[in-house]
Amino acid sequence: MEKSKLLTIAVFALLLLNLGTLGFLVFGKTPAMPPHGPHREPKYQIIEQLHFDTTQQQQYEKLILGHREAISQIEEHIHMAKNRLYLQLLKDQTDNKAKDSLIDVLATYQKQIEQTHFNHFRDIKKICKPEQLDYYYDLTQELSRIFSRPPHPRHG
Repeated sequence: MEKSKLLTIAVFALLLLNLGTLGFLVFGKTPAMPPHGPHREPKYQIIEQLHFDTTQQQQYEKLILGHREAISQIEEHIHMAKNRLYLQLLKDQTDNKAKDSLIDVLATYQKQIEQTHFNHFRDIKKICKPEQLDYYYDLTQELSRIFSRPPHPRHG
């Protein structure tokens, strides 16, 4: 009897432990900043690398909102221009002038995106304290890696 009672208590304790662990995983709070690694949002990488304090993080959040809005507007224009460009494929004869004009428009929008990104990082520099500028200069060396997209799968 003694062994079966001990076994029952052990099984019950393990059951409670498992339920507690599941409860923590399901209902536990998520951390304010995601874990380290290459899959973190660039925002968190920048905050960490530049050692932003709370005030700087708030300023940076405002910069991000403005930057995202500007990029979204440009991307909407790109989407519409691409639709017009690819509608040229429905015609029996491609209007080369219209096609070339739309490609030029797309190039102009891409230029606007790059200028917007450049201005965004110039604005980030403005919220850095003098002792953070070395970190900022290191960051500029990594920007293309941080913001590069993974390669797209090939379509045949």
